[in-house]
Amino acid sequence: MTAIELAAIASAAVPGLNVTAFGPEPDHAADFCSALLVDSENRRWRVRSPRHAEASARLETERQVLRAFTPAIRAELPFLLPTVAGTVRQGELITFVYSHIAGKAYTVDQLAAGSATLAMEIGAAIAAIHDLPQELVTNYDLPSYTANEFRHRKLNELDQSATTGKIPPALLRRWEHAMEDVALWRFNACVVHGDLHEDNILLDGDQVTAVNGWTELRVGDPADDFAWLVAVDDPDFVDTVLQAYAGARQETPDPHLLRRAALSAEFALAQWLVKGYAADSARMVEDAESMLRTLEADIAEHGGQPISVEPAASQPAQPAPQPTQLAQPAQPAPQRTQPARPAEPVRPVVEAVVEPAADPEQEAVAVPEPAATPAAKAKSTQTPVDADDSPAADAVVSPEDVDTTALKVIAVKIPQEAKDSKVTHETEGTD
Repeated sequence: MTAIELAAIASAAVPGLNVTAFGPEPDHAADFCSALLVDSENRRWRVRSPRHAEASARLETERQVLRAFTPAIRAELPFLLPTVAGTVRQGELITFVYSHIAGKAYTVDQLAAGSATLAMEIGAAIAAIHDLPQELVTNYDLPSYTANEFRHRKLNELDQSATTGKIPPALLRRWEHAMEDVALWRFNACVVHGDLHEDNILLDGDQVTAVNGWTELRVGDPADDFAWLVAVDDPDFVDTVLQAYAGARQETPDPHLLRRAALSAEFALAQWLVKGYAADSARMVEDAESMLRTLEADIAEHGGQPISVEPAASQPAQPAPQPTQLAQPAQPAPQRTQPARPAEPVRPVVEAVVEPAADPEQEAVAVPEPAATPAAKAKSTQTPVDADDSPAADAVVSPEDVDTTALKVIAVKIPQEAKDSKVTHETEGTD
């Protein structure tokens, strides 16, 4: 769908909207068409139109989430939230129009080149999300997982991706070992944005003005909101973000957060592959296979970032992560067979049927920037313990034990589409 078509839809969704300028807006190309509009009063609007039924359902979830953010909750956040100004139904799909929020998204490299103040702002913004009340999620029947439930879900997703026969054996072995390492998964579940990356963070100078993309809100692993930082090849920037985050959180972050973030970033490629097969998209499958081969080669050559706490049985123990230390490459495992591709999903026939515009949501209120106190940087050690169905009480460590040291990572460039490749979470707690 072109920008001019989205402009016409927006005019129907918002009474009195007179569009005078429009242009395409970056978004997840496999799921949405987006445009930025300017009206006759020089106000800006954002339009998002889903490409398929699953993407439309995610936008419906986002509307539900944004309604859950009461004026009181919005006032406590150090950034603004989008507001739904109107909707238009086209067959089974619904296009959403949002009131625009000032600010601009930057690339990871541009963010890493920014000031320490910017890094602290980002850390404080993530902390504010993770400190939101869990009732915000559970009262609206959104997905909620304990630490152990989340680990088992990841193992199920790994099994599903292995059936494609396209995951390099060395990566399968690396990920399986990390997912079965129960010591790695001892964390306190919290509210998680679920789709946080540089494109959803809007900035005005060194200030975070808004956070967009609330389609994947859930209670789960806080490390998922740090996966995008793995692409930042600047240890000082990552370290400052983590210190500001630890200082702003109401509870002490677990010491293995950055390891699970690295795992989440790597495993997103496998999830993108599965999504490509589900959509019967040869291009998505080809892109995923290429990125998986690149990741395998980089880990084989450089070692990769350590993601497991317990060493593999066939490998010597890995030392605690340091900025210049790398893990040993994983050994190949037998190749798995390739199954038949999933059947192509039925795509709805689009017919334009205009609905009355939804009532505008409560206007967001910005509050001054919170004072983020950087946490002390120190090495972390932890003795493995037995598995449990919930995070152990003794897993909460003191601020002095939190390892916020940025790790040397391999900057694997992941396309924008792959950032949203996570398999859609169901409302059940576990598989």
